[in-house]
Amino acid sequence: MKTILVPTDFSDAAYNAAEYALKLAAQIEATRVVLFHAYELVVPIPDLPTAVPMVDMEELKASSLEGLKKMADDLKGTVPQGCELAYRAENQLLAASINDVATAEKADFIVMGIIGGSNLEEIFVGSNTVDVVKNTQFPVIVVPVEASFKGIKKIVFACDLKRVMETTPIKKLTALLDIFKPELVVVNVHKEGKEITGNQPMEGLMLDAFLAPYNPDYRFVESDNVPNAVVNFAKEENADLILVVPRKHGFFDSIFKRSNTSKMAFRSSIPLISLHQ
Repeated sequence: MKTILVPTDFSDAAYNAAEYALKLAAQIEATRVVLFHAYELVVPIPDLPTAVPMVDMEELKASSLEGLKKMADDLKGTVPQGCELAYRAENQLLAASINDVATAEKADFIVMGIIGGSNLEEIFVGSNTVDVVKNTQFPVIVVPVEASFKGIKKIVFACDLKRVMETTPIKKLTALLDIFKPELVVVNVHKEGKEITGNQPMEGLMLDAFLAPYNPDYRFVESDNVPNAVVNFAKEENADLILVVPRKHGFFDSIFKRSNTSKMAFRSSIPLISLHQ
């Protein structure tokens, strides 16, 4: 029995992520997909003008449940056989509550949408998706609004070959690979003109030791722009998913900084999955 949790704000990106999650459910034979809306009660502050509207908690909850019901009704035609589409609403901040909700629902994956393109920097400010990925220990699949599910058959694993055994969540990674049984390509990006040195060859051998049952293909790419290089490589390989292990000052941080680099990197139509240590 597998469960997919889909946080939603009822946007087009959220609907696209939910459709992706339901098709993913068919591939992995998940028995439950849960739409989750975290609504935040605005507490009035005495010093603010009286013109600020009061928010009734029951009305807010009712509105949230109404939105979830409509979304579930809109999606019912895409629910795979043998899978239940459920929903829940909580008066919580999403990033603060996501671990508890995912634990309660026994979620195997969290699937969320994100909008790329020219407005990426504005979307990223206060983005719930970024907050969830940074704060949860559950695998999160980030689905660009341009992405559509075609099956997960090929995964590109972006790895810097540093502190591999110390930082790679081996159990989570092997569980993921056991579910999808994909063609696996491990890509390492190093600076142009700089050869792989230090402990990286040994780290690569250690990585290969536990990935051996999955027959990985290793590729090495020269570039000074790691996020763009990984995304472009994944496009060239026709990958269905980019896998990253979030680490401070690593590939994940680079992709989610509010910069021109991140704007270019997430014009991709390839979803990204993060596995925390």
